[in-house]
Amino acid sequence: MRADLSLYLVTDPRLCESHGLVETVMAAVRGGVSLVQLRDKHASDAELVSLARRLKTALAGSGVPLIINDRLEVALAGGADGLHIGQDDGEVADARAALGPEAILGLSVQTPEQLARLDARRLDYLGLGPVFATPSKHDHARPLGFAGLAELVAASPLPTVAIGGLKAEHARDVYRAGADGLAVISAICGTPDPEAAARAFPRR
Repeated sequence: MRADLSLYLVTDPRLCESHGLVETVMAAVRGGVSLVQLRDKHASDAELVSLARRLKTALAGSGVPLIINDRLEVALAGGADGLHIGQDDGEVADARAALGPEAILGLSVQTPEQLARLDARRLDYLGLGPVFATPSKHDHARPLGFAGLAELVAASPLPTVAIGGLKAEHARDVYRAGADGLAVISAICGTPDPEAAARAFPRR
C-alpha cells in the first residue's frame, strides 16, 4: 500500500476527547486527511488493539490507511496498514519482517547522522522533525526550522513528511522545503471542527 503523506493526522486521545477519537478521525478524513496514525503513549496494548480495530472498520472504503505509532504487536493484532517507529523503538529490519512487504513502515529522523545510517530499502517514508517545538512531545530533539527541514529532505532517499508544531499556515513553507506533506496533531485534533480544520490546509 502506498502512503499519501500530504495531510497526515496523528491522534492525541486528550485533544480528541470532546468529539471522540473515532469521530474526530472520520471528520478529519472528510476534510482531506490522507493518512492516520493512532498514537497513545499511555493506553494498554489491549486498549489500542480495540481502538485500532474500530478505526480500521470506520476507515473502510475511504482509501485512508491506518498506521500505529511505535507498537508492532498492536499493528499486527489490530489489522493496521502499517507502523511508524522512532529511533529507539526497535530495528527497522525486525519490523519489516514481522509486518510483511505490503505494510507501510515509517521512521522518525531528526538529524543528518540518523539519515545517513538508515535502512532505506525496508522503509516507505521518513517523518522529519520537529520543525518547531511542540507540547505533544517533551523529549523531542532540537527543532529543525524550515532550513533544517530542507536540508534533511534534500538528503532523503525516501518520501518525507514534516512534523512538529505545524499548522495550516506552515503548509507552503513545508512544501517549499521539499517535503511531501505535513503531520499534524493539535491543528486538527484540538479544534471545534476537525473537518473544517483539515480543509484549511493548502494542498500542493
